[in-house]
Amino acid sequence: MKKVIILLLGLIVTACNDDFLDQVPDDRLTFEATFAKRDNVDQYLANIYSRIPNEFAQRYTTTQNSGPWTGASDEAEYVWSFHWGNYLNVGDWNATTGNVSTLWSNFYRGIRSASTFMANVDKCQDCQPERINQYKAEARVLRAYFYYNLVRAWGPVILLGDEPVSADADLSQLNRSTMQECVDYIVSELDMAANSLEGIPFKGQNAGRMSRPFALAIKEKVLLHNASPLFNGNTDYAEMTNEEGTPLISQTTDNSKWQAAANAAKDFIDEYVPGTFSLYRENDNTGSYSPYLSTRNVMLEDWNEEIIYARTRGDNYYHYDVTPLHSNVSDNAVKGAGGLSVTQEMVDAYFMANGKTIDDPTSGYVEDGFSQFQAPFDFTQRSTYNQWVNREPRFYVGITYNRSLWLNTTSVGNIITETWYNGNSGKAAGGNDYPPTGYIARKKMITGPRTNNNRTLPMMRLAEIYLDYAEALNEADPGNPDILIYLNKIRERAGIPIYGDAGMPVPSSQSAMREAIHRERRVELAFENIRYFDVIRWKKGPQLFDGPKHGLDINAPEESNFYNVVEFEQRVFSQRHSLFPIPQDEINANPELIQNTGW
Repeated sequence: MKKVIILLLGLIVTACNDDFLDQVPDDRLTFEATFAKRDNVDQYLANIYSRIPNEFAQRYTTTQNSGPWTGASDEAEYVWSFHWGNYLNVGDWNATTGNVSTLWSNFYRGIRSASTFMANVDKCQDCQPERINQYKAEARVLRAYFYYNLVRAWGPVILLGDEPVSADADLSQLNRSTMQECVDYIVSELDMAANSLEGIPFKGQNAGRMSRPFALAIKEKVLLHNASPLFNGNTDYAEMTNEEGTPLISQTTDNSKWQAAANAAKDFIDEYVPGTFSLYRENDNTGSYSPYLSTRNVMLEDWNEEIIYARTRGDNYYHYDVTPLHSNVSDNAVKGAGGLSVTQEMVDAYFMANGKTIDDPTSGYVEDGFSQFQAPFDFTQRSTYNQWVNREPRFYVGITYNRSLWLNTTSVGNIITETWYNGNSGKAAGGNDYPPTGYIARKKMITGPRTNNNRTLPMMRLAEIYLDYAEALNEADPGNPDILIYLNKIRERAGIPIYGDAGMPVPSSQSAMREAIHRERRVELAFENIRYFDVIRWKKGPQLFDGPKHGLDINAPEESNFYNVVEFEQRVFSQRHSLFPIPQDEINANPELIQNTGW
C-alpha cells in the first residue's frame, strides 16, 4: 500500500479555543487513513497552513518560510551579517543561493499539498459535507495565496493545474505560464473559494483560517501587481517568450488593468466597510481621540476591526530584534538586540506634525540642535534632537531614537534607550547586537515584556486596501473624488492635516497625486513587508534601492558627533534584481525552463 509521509514543519498555534491549528500528526499514515478521519484531515490541512510565511521572523528566513523584505528595502538594515537581506543589499546572491530555492520550494510544496488535499478530502468518513466544502475552499485560498507569493517575487511561474502532483512526478517538461495566465488563474481560484466561504464566520473559533475577505483582499493584491509597471508593458523583459513567441510579461501597457484592481478594492470596501472592518481608532485616558494609540495599537490589538488576516501565535523573533540591548539592566523582559535598524531615508520620510514633508520650507523642520519635547509615548519632556521634535504620530510609533523612553515601563521601571556608541544600546556595549544606523524599528512591538509571544501577527489590514484603491484609481481614473477621500481617511486617522485643509493643498495633477500616495504608503505601511514590493512593482528599484544608505555616526566616541548623518552602506540594485532568479536546480532539471532576464 502506498505510504504518504506527512511532515509538519511548523505548528501554528491558535489563541482561540479551537484546537484545529494545534495538531500533531503521526509520523506515517496510509494514504487512505490520512483522509478517512477528520483528525488526520485536520492534521494535513494544518501542515498546509504551516507554509504561510512568518514575516515576524525574518532573521531566520530558511526555517520560517519568510522573506528578507524589511531589511532588503530602503526601510531598514539588519546588523547580523547572516541575514539574507544583507546579501541582497550588496548584490551577493544569484540562482544558486539556497534561500532562493528554499522559498520557491516552500510555496510549491504548499501548492502540491493543497491540490492533494482538495482531491482527497471527500474520503473523510466523519466529516460533514459542509465541513468538507469549507476545508476545500480554505485549501483553494491557500494554494492561490502561495501562487501570489511566487508571482510577486518571480513574476510568471509554472502553473501545476488542479490535479495533485505526486512527489516523484516528472516535471521536466513544464513551462512557465504568462503573467496574465497566472493572474487569471489565481483570481479565478480566489473567486471560487470566496463564493464557497461566503457566510462562514472568520472570527472566534475560525480566526486564523482562510476566509472570504482574505481571499478577496489577495485577489485585489494580485490585480494591483499585474497593473503595475513591472508587469504592465515592461519591455525590459521582451526576450522572455514562450515556445509560441508570446511574451511572458506584457509588452504593451493596458490601463484597464488598473481599473480591474480599483474595482476589486472597491468591491471589498463596499462589502465589508463599515459593517465588518473599519480603521482602528482608540481614545486616550481622557476620552480624547489619540492618533498615536490608534496607529500603534492597530498592530497590537488581536483581531481588531481593521485586521483582515493575522497569523496566529508562532515563533516570533521580532520582539528580540527591535528591543534595544539595554546593557544597564538585567531583566530579559526589556533586553534585546536592537538589531533591526531604520535607515535615515526612512526616518526622513515621516511627515511633520503639520502633515508636511521635512523638505517643505514651511514645515517647521529643524535640522540640528536640541529642544525640550514630550513624545506621545512619554510622560515628561526630555532633551530631544530637533530632527525628532514635532513629527507626526506615526514617527513615534515606528522609531526608537537616542534617549527615548522604552515602551515597557512595567517590568523594571523607566528605561531610557541610548543608541550612541557608548550608550546602553550602542555599539560599544552591544558586540554583535546594536543598531547599525543609530535608530531601531519600534512599530509592531508590544508594550510589555519582549518574551511574551501571546499575540497574533497581523498580515493584512484595511488601511492597505484603502491605499491600494487610491493608487489604482489614480492610474485608471485620475481626478476621481474617491482618490482624495480614501487617501485622506489614512491621514485623518494618523492625526495629520488632510489634503484640502488650510496649508495642505490637494495634489494638483495625476503625477503629484501619485507621489502623495506613494509617500503615504511608505509611512503608513512601514515595516509591514510591503515597501519592498511597492518599489519593485513601480520599477523604482534602481532609483531607490541602489546607492548609498545613511544613518547616524554610531562609531563616534563623543555623543555630540553621533548625530552626524553618514553613509553606512553602498547598496547594489540593478534592474535584474526586480525579479528573483528561478532556482538553478530547477533550470538544471528542466533546461528549457526560461530564466528571468539578467540571471
